[in-house]
Amino acid sequence: MKKYTYSLDRISEIAKELKEDIKDCKILAFSGPLGAGKTTLIRELLSSMGVPVQEIISPTFNYVNIYKDNFGRRIYHFDLYRINSINEFLQAGFDEYLNSGDLVLIEWPEVIKPLLKNKTCWISIDYEGQDKREISLNFL
Repeated sequence: MKKYTYSLDRISEIAKELKEDIKDCKILAFSGPLGAGKTTLIRELLSSMGVPVQEIISPTFNYVNIYKDNFGRRIYHFDLYRINSINEFLQAGFDEYLNSGDLVLIEWPEVIKPLLKNKTCWISIDYEGQDKREISLNFL
C-alpha cells in the first residue's frame, strides 16, 4: 500500500506521480465519500494522459464516458453511484468493458467488487481536513 497526502492545490502534481504508480493497472477503482475528489483526481489523471480537460465530465447520468489518450487508446470512465447490484451492471453489458484490455476507471466500484480481479488498482480518497486529502493505493 502506498499513501499520498496532499493539499487540493497540488492535485495536478499528485496525479502525475500517481500515473507512474498505476502504469501496470488495467482497472482503477476509486472509492471514497461523496465530494472527496474522485472525479477531480480522474480529471487530472486523464488530462496528464492527453485527454482534453473540457471533454472530461462525470458520467453520473450515463454511467460511462469514453475518452482517447494522446496515443489514441480508449479509456472508459464509469460512475456506478446509481448502479444497485452486480446484476444491474451485467444486464447493461458493462462487464465487457472490464475485459476489453483498455484502461477502465471506476468511481463507486464497491457494488461490482467481485468482478474486479486482475490488474485492479484500488484508490481510496478521504478527507484530511478541509483542503487536504489522503489517497491510499492498493494493488490487488
